[in-house]
Amino acid sequence: MFKVKFRGVRGSYPIADKDFLQYGGNTSCVEVNVNGHLIILDAGTGLINLGNELMQKYIASGLTQQERTPVKATLLISHIHQDHIQGFTFFRPLHIPSSEINVFGNVNYNETLSDELANLLFGKSFPLDLGDIAGNLNIRDLNETEGIILRHGEPPIIKRIENDDEKPEGDDVLITCYRSYAHPQEGVYVYKISYKDKVMVYATDKESYLGGDKKLANFARGCNLLIHDSQYTTEDYLNSFVPKQGYGHSTFDMAIECKNQVGAEKLVFFHLDPEYNDEKLNIIKEHYKDLGDSAVLAYEGLEIDLM
Repeated sequence: MFKVKFRGVRGSYPIADKDFLQYGGNTSCVEVNVNGHLIILDAGTGLINLGNELMQKYIASGLTQQERTPVKATLLISHIHQDHIQGFTFFRPLHIPSSEINVFGNVNYNETLSDELANLLFGKSFPLDLGDIAGNLNIRDLNETEGIILRHGEPPIIKRIENDDEKPEGDDVLITCYRSYAHPQEGVYVYKISYKDKVMVYATDKESYLGGDKKLANFARGCNLLIHDSQYTTEDYLNSFVPKQGYGHSTFDMAIECKNQVGAEKLVFFHLDPEYNDEKLNIIKEHYKDLGDSAVLAYEGLEIDLM
């Protein structure tokens, strides 16, 4: 099994309005269920509903706490801008003692991910401190040269990655990453999840370059699913009054160029601008309809099965 479900698809900030119901208003969060492992990409407000569903399954799994199946998840943080961590403290499984949540990401050379999350999300901005979390929470900084192996019956295994073409062995799930500096304030991690012969790449909050992003093209080459930042139309990106160049986000056309360079089987336009309502996104969808099923706009509840 290798299933991907979109829980939050907006960038910048969440939006709640009757004109934004078709695509949803929650910020970045993608659920991946692969070979019995739960992987979560980013902790925007879309994480909250996922946590509520996981709690329902947890309660239904047994009559007592001892009988219930603990929630186990690997959470990958692309970067710590607000729209990618807003849902973290409200992820209900964090507050259950039996839960096992392993969080990976990277900030910069002078800080740790744990310290940054503690400062941004807890203490004065939340009723609890990070150390008060009831669940088994492990937060680890991940280096670009390291990968994560998920194997049944074992905690996540960290291994050194020699090249972009590294493959998982047997029934292992392999997670690799690299830092893109095409986003303000320390850049962003791009993640790749590989299982058997299937590969998905999560490339949000990255602005493309003239001629495309060659590093991403090499990292993601031949992937089955490419989730790519597509916050702006080209018109808005180049707007002479309020240009978006340098904001750290791509256009729909940039995402398509990347798909073509990578040779990706399927592209999902992601991190949609919170000012784009259903009407505007439907116009954009119509504009790219000739791409067929090979390129789709993300919306809350969208599911893709890679196997």
